[in-house]
Amino acid sequence: MPTPGFRPTHVVPGRGTPAWEAPDPARPTVPLDPLLPVQLLQRRGDWAQVLCSNGWSAWVDGRHLIAVPQDPPAPGGPLTATEDPRPLLARAEHALARYRAAVEEVARGTLDGEDFRRRTQGVRIGVVVDGESVWLYDAVQGRWAYGDGTALSTYATDEEPGERPAAPGYAPTRVVTPDGEP
Repeated sequence: MPTPGFRPTHVVPGRGTPAWEAPDPARPTVPLDPLLPVQLLQRRGDWAQVLCSNGWSAWVDGRHLIAVPQDPPAPGGPLTATEDPRPLLARAEHALARYRAAVEEVARGTLDGEDFRRRTQGVRIGVVVDGESVWLYDAVQGRWAYGDGTALSTYATDEEPGERPAAPGYAPTRVVTPDGEP
């Protein structure tokens, strides 16, 4: 059951993250799952205390948390053109249904742990809904998208800065001295 007033401020990185009972490396606890929405409670240097939706809290390396935007992207901010949110919502729904079906089989005892891991391998979704706002993780394109119920636009990508190829037809930028010599 979600904790009353829980509002995610961050998401755990796609590989998950180690967690500790206190900001002390000698007190490890269960790691947090990939793309888990969490609420930042406090920071102590690089340490971050986070709250999960079920009320459980832990300390993590706050440098690796991915901020969930609290406001929609500013005009001109999206990296791609506006698109229809329904296909991405359908993919998220399908992935969640696949995962839930596997969980149901484990609960019934008709699927063991190894088969569960195989069945769910590659299933990756991320969804944060807050009223009319939605943030969806698109695993196919490696991006987080923001939607307002009518349109969806890219908010952030998994690409590292500089991974995009240069636009064709443009020469690389070079520094030129006042006399025109490089």
